[in-house]
Amino acid sequence: MPKFVVEADGGSRGNPGPAGYGAVVIDAVTGETLAEAAEYIGVATNNVAEYKGLIAGLKAARTLDPAADVHVRMDSKLVVEQMSGRWKIKHPDMKPLAAEAARILPAGQVRYEWIPREKNKHADRLANEAMDAGKRGKQWEPSRSTAELGARARSAAPAPEGPPGDAAAGAAKARAALAASYELSAAVPEQAAPPVGWGSADLGTPATFVLLRHGETVLTPEKRFSGSGGSDPALSAVGRRQADAVATALAARGTIEAVVSSPLLRCRETADAVATRLGLEVSVEDGLRETDFGAWEGMTFAEVRERYADDLSAWLASPDVAPTGGGESFASVTTRVAATRTTLLARHPGRTVLVVTHVTPVKTLVRLALGAPPESLFRMELSAASLSAVAYYADGNASLRLLNDTSHLR
Repeated sequence: MPKFVVEADGGSRGNPGPAGYGAVVIDAVTGETLAEAAEYIGVATNNVAEYKGLIAGLKAARTLDPAADVHVRMDSKLVVEQMSGRWKIKHPDMKPLAAEAARILPAGQVRYEWIPREKNKHADRLANEAMDAGKRGKQWEPSRSTAELGARARSAAPAPEGPPGDAAAGAAKARAALAASYELSAAVPEQAAPPVGWGSADLGTPATFVLLRHGETVLTPEKRFSGSGGSDPALSAVGRRQADAVATALAARGTIEAVVSSPLLRCRETADAVATRLGLEVSVEDGLRETDFGAWEGMTFAEVRERYADDLSAWLASPDVAPTGGGESFASVTTRVAATRTTLLARHPGRTVLVVTHVTPVKTLVRLALGAPPESLFRMELSAASLSAVAYYADGNASLRLLNDTSHLR
């Protein structure tokens, strides 16, 4: 998973007064500047400008890679503590900005760190450039910041030894030294967890996704790979009974307000059984489809291990590796599932939505809510027609409320 550092800053000359923000996205491994953003925003307070800078930096990081691990470094104690969930957000101007920032990326992918102002010079310079441009009635234009970052790296690293021909090696050492400073900061244990805490009492009703794995197909009891690239099997007789049972249970609860489903047949049949009982329509979301398992579709784990041992080992070792024959990596699945989650949250704020999908999307939503590593996908059990639930709050926090409940099937 890529690792980015987002440094953001904002300022106001008067507080309130003419204001602007700056943000930079840096590759945490190489120290390379990947993107910059800056804007003059008119008359505003320092805090508003700081939040605007954070939003711009997170959006730039999401554009580069929506699945990246993002380490935000800012010299605004207010923004860092509020976005980390340790301080309440009371000011009416801050609440919508904090909520917007929290929606950009999954909470488990972003961590926040306060840094002294002298360590936030890149973003501070961008913010001042934006304010200077606004004073002249112009828009900010990208500057030679990559060269400036390189100068920081050279000043932070030991001078290269040896003849002039070793200049390239010296530059590499400089980049490594800069990158190491980001990696060291990112490794601090208390910064590694997603935002925690109950938040303020005025966050409103959370959006709740009730995650339903589809009922059994003929492939389910044999534990065969059955993704979006296979035969698209229908529910078996057992699966249809399971769908009826979960429909009865959810109708008794009376909490579901909308139903969305993967486009694959087994999910649509399960969703239709529930929606018919509840008197709702089913909305189909392509991003909820199961992983494409490529050449492994229809095989058991043992069969794949026998035929594709090396490929299977590589797949188990890295979320970036796809199954043999043009399958889909877990990293790719995470990207589309996270994007679909964001879309559904925007569409159903404060509502309880039944999401009928597959093993991998359910586990991915749970993993992202917990801020758990990719390997946690292999440490969760999800039975056919099981229910799980995740609540999403306006401050960006998520809460796992249920996992693999099958009580309705007994």
